[in-house]
Amino acid sequence: MTGLWLAGLIRHRAGRLLGTALGISLAVALIATLGVFLSTSQATMTSRAVASVAVDWQVQVQRGADPATVETLIRTADGTGSLAAVHLGESTGLKATTGSTTQSTGAAVVLGLPPGYATTFPGQVRQLAGAADGPQLAQQTAANLHVRPGDQVLIGRPGSSPAPVTIAGVVDLPQADTLFQKVGAPPQAQPSAPPDNVILLPETTFTAVYPAGAGVEVSTQFHLARTGPLPTDPAGASEAVLGAAHNLEAKAAGTALVGDNLGAALAAARSDAAYAQMLFLFLGLPGAVLAAFLTAAAAGAGAGRRRGEQTLLRTRGLSEAAVLRLAAGEAAVVAGLGCVLGLLIAWGGSRFLLSSDLHDVPAAVAAGWGGAAVLLAFAVAGATIAAPTVRDLRVRTVTAASGSVRGSRLPWWLRTGVDLILLAAAAAVFWASSSNGYTLVLAPEGVATVSVSYWAFLGPALLWLGAAGLLARITLLTLAHGRRPLAAALRPLTGRLAGSGAASLSRQRPGLARAVVLLALSLSFAASTATFNATYQQQAEADAQLTNGADVTVTQPASAQVPPSAGAALTHVPGVRRVEPVQHRFAYVGADLQDLFGVQPGSIASVTALQDSYFTGGTAAQLMAQLTAHPDSVLVSAETVKDFQLSPGDLINLRLQDGATKTLKSVPFHFAGVVSEFPTAPKDSFFVANADYVTRATGSDAVGAFLIDTGGTDQPQVAAAVRAQLGPGAVVTDLTQTRGRVGSSLTSVNLAGLTRLELTFAVLLAVAAGGLVLALSLTERRRTLAIMALLGAARSQLRGLVVGEGLLITLGGLLGGAVIGTALTRMLVTVLTGVFDPPPSAIAVPWAYLSVTAAAVVAALLGAAALGARATTRPAVEELREL
Repeated sequence: MTGLWLAGLIRHRAGRLLGTALGISLAVALIATLGVFLSTSQATMTSRAVASVAVDWQVQVQRGADPATVETLIRTADGTGSLAAVHLGESTGLKATTGSTTQSTGAAVVLGLPPGYATTFPGQVRQLAGAADGPQLAQQTAANLHVRPGDQVLIGRPGSSPAPVTIAGVVDLPQADTLFQKVGAPPQAQPSAPPDNVILLPETTFTAVYPAGAGVEVSTQFHLARTGPLPTDPAGASEAVLGAAHNLEAKAAGTALVGDNLGAALAAARSDAAYAQMLFLFLGLPGAVLAAFLTAAAAGAGAGRRRGEQTLLRTRGLSEAAVLRLAAGEAAVVAGLGCVLGLLIAWGGSRFLLSSDLHDVPAAVAAGWGGAAVLLAFAVAGATIAAPTVRDLRVRTVTAASGSVRGSRLPWWLRTGVDLILLAAAAAVFWASSSNGYTLVLAPEGVATVSVSYWAFLGPALLWLGAAGLLARITLLTLAHGRRPLAAALRPLTGRLAGSGAASLSRQRPGLARAVVLLALSLSFAASTATFNATYQQQAEADAQLTNGADVTVTQPASAQVPPSAGAALTHVPGVRRVEPVQHRFAYVGADLQDLFGVQPGSIASVTALQDSYFTGGTAAQLMAQLTAHPDSVLVSAETVKDFQLSPGDLINLRLQDGATKTLKSVPFHFAGVVSEFPTAPKDSFFVANADYVTRATGSDAVGAFLIDTGGTDQPQVAAAVRAQLGPGAVVTDLTQTRGRVGSSLTSVNLAGLTRLELTFAVLLAVAAGGLVLALSLTERRRTLAIMALLGAARSQLRGLVVGEGLLITLGGLLGGAVIGTALTRMLVTVLTGVFDPPPSAIAVPWAYLSVTAAAVVAALLGAAALGARATTRPAVEELREL
């Protein structure tokens, strides 16, 4: 019996079954694809964290312990790969004579490295100039001493005469923070900055400079790279590495401490994983809920026919259990078809939309997400097909007949004001969480970590649901009490049938309201996610610009006295459009030492982005104009304003180094505004002043950095050319490097593939919500239209009625979606302000995408209306005979 019934459904109701299955397939595909994204993004976080670490562990041999014993213990530990012994010695200072001048430094650190160290740990030492064999000077130290490869340097030793060495090359130490860490000390006890003066010696040279028994303390570290697979989940990888480090320390019994650089990087990635989970919730749950609503609407479009068929079966003696089996069979067929289509869409979507982000996903993980999607499919099918059947079987014929009377009233959840309660709750949660919701905390060591407050997402969720209820209320009331305006609107399309058409639409108001709300929610989902992503990408680019300063930035050593005219030579480098000099000085305000940046206020904005959100007390243009009109003006960080209780116009005497005497002199400034962010500036306390005024006051025009505008193209090539021209004395960075570093540290996720994924599904949901629901609704109303044709309605009038219904859904959905999407976007951007670094001055609206989405929805609705109108061309008797 069940098989025969299902075969009949497939033959005669294939369109309805396919429409319902499509709704389920979208839910399955969205959950499965987002699950793949979550798994691959976590694998990306882990792999990037591992790749970012030059030395996984730095094992510090404790005083009095035997290094050979510690080395044996490390080599026998699980996961030990490459191993190298590094020695650290202290120096009273370095001295070099170049030309007719002699330069010296303060205390320095001397590293003794074994042969092949730079090859074994390639991320630890980067060769800038000279040969890799022999003594090497760190870049900053070489600039301080004015030393080039081939020059001689004297290494000061406590209690001994200086030891001369000939410098073979100049190197950069990209991970100096971890290289010179105090192993075993808590974060607050770590050095605030790596040492300025560093020299690297081959192991044999180091032994000659610091012979045993010379009375100079030398410490030993073992640097090692770990081997073996790690869990793809950052949390699991972090726990595995941390446990291994603790195991080694326990076996060492106080003879060694582990500096777990790999564990620290994985811990940061573990925090970033919370961000990926937030994206999954933010994008997955609304989409899955929408797909479930869509399925419910598609199934609900045939509820009347299904109820009539089941009633007919009951009158012919079929038991309730048999009717339930038929409904369960239909739900199983729809769910199975939806699963197959959804998993195929997920597979293709993952390959096409996330192709650049895919990694090998473990089979168990893929099976888990596929199983979750399948369970969701059967749950949605059961809730939308089988559950209504159970409810209908409990309703007697008389009660069902009275449903038309109750149908004139609002649903109970609208009569009790649930929608208004949800909106009020959304406003309360928004007020409570907007100031301390989702925050991004930058640690002092420069490791970005993410702190997720899931409470912050309750506000947007309540707004979404409450706005949907309010739109349903407005639509139902308008259709119930607005027959005259509705008839007037239909008259150009239906002529004399306008009154009857308005009455018909009024009777169909639950289904029409459902279609309008579903379309509006789909459009609001598309609009809010697209706008949020566009704003995020805008601010990610602004963050990269803020960190690097410009397309290409040249940072001069602190001791260098480079004049602004030196930038003229850079303008001849191919690809350079403009070069802007920026002074970098240090100023004392009271006893507090802070950075001061001297800029040309009339031209700084031409090479770097200055957003209004960086400033308080005026826009970026207004405050730059203030610095131009009043050269003694100064912009002060918010922290300094608070600490020193400053008010606009206050006199601030800053002590700056005089260019001639090298002594501090007091320079008067007047407080003009607050600056929270500025290109190349630190995150905490700094000043921004007029460079010409600083030059006149100090007698020095020395430049700390050159900001280079390349027109947004060819940054790596221009940076390489500039680097080749300037040599190792200057640090050259480009925007592409900074963009990758900032994006990786904040999210460790490539959002490009995710953006393609979510926006594609948003369009599919919106199109399905409009076109599919209307098409199924019109299919179920073919009998009504045929009866109206028998009663004398012309075909043009019937077509007008169908088109009018489509226009009603279109206008209601577009207007409702625009309002809900706007409100939802503003709430999301406000609540999640901490995600954006820096906060946006304005929301970025992707008009092209929104226009394409709206056009696709309108096209789908017009197509559905055209198909419905086509059915009116068939003879009414023939139509009724088939139905």
